[in-house]
Amino acid sequence: MAPVVVFVGAPGAGKSTVGAAVAELLGVPFADADALIEQRAGKPIPEIFFDDGEDAFRALEREIIATALREFDGVLALGGGAILHEGTRRILGAYQVVYLSVELSDAVKRVGLGAGRPLLSVNPRATLKYLLDQRRPLYASVATYTIVTDGRTPEDIAAEAAALLKPV
Repeated sequence: MAPVVVFVGAPGAGKSTVGAAVAELLGVPFADADALIEQRAGKPIPEIFFDDGEDAFRALEREIIATALREFDGVLALGGGAILHEGTRRILGAYQVVYLSVELSDAVKRVGLGAGRPLLSVNPRATLKYLLDQRRPLYASVATYTIVTDGRTPEDIAAEAAALLKPV
């Protein structure tokens, strides 16, 4: 088993929304790594950050992603920071990965003031700009395909993504 496709991108890129739409188009299940983390931890991600710290969150994230990549056979959306770990980037090389690219203005519109996003709790716009600048090369490095999402509907992006994918 292996995911049909893995979506990566910054907060606000549309990974969960587009991923779910692609799963529906392909008739396969959808999983969001952040939701899997919350399910395993028994609490929301902001509480994991607050109670246990970012290092504990990232360790759990790596474990959940490694398991999903081995055992899940649908469409998988990763959290925005999942690609920070070199080991995660390395194992993504074996999968079809779609990088949903988003520019700052669209990302800000989509994430709002960062409610429920611990890394965006202070000065969301400046933090999001920093995260985009820092992570953009990492997303590109793991991508099989890159799709620009700015000014587009999730349905349009999902249709493009589904058309790009090679059968597994």
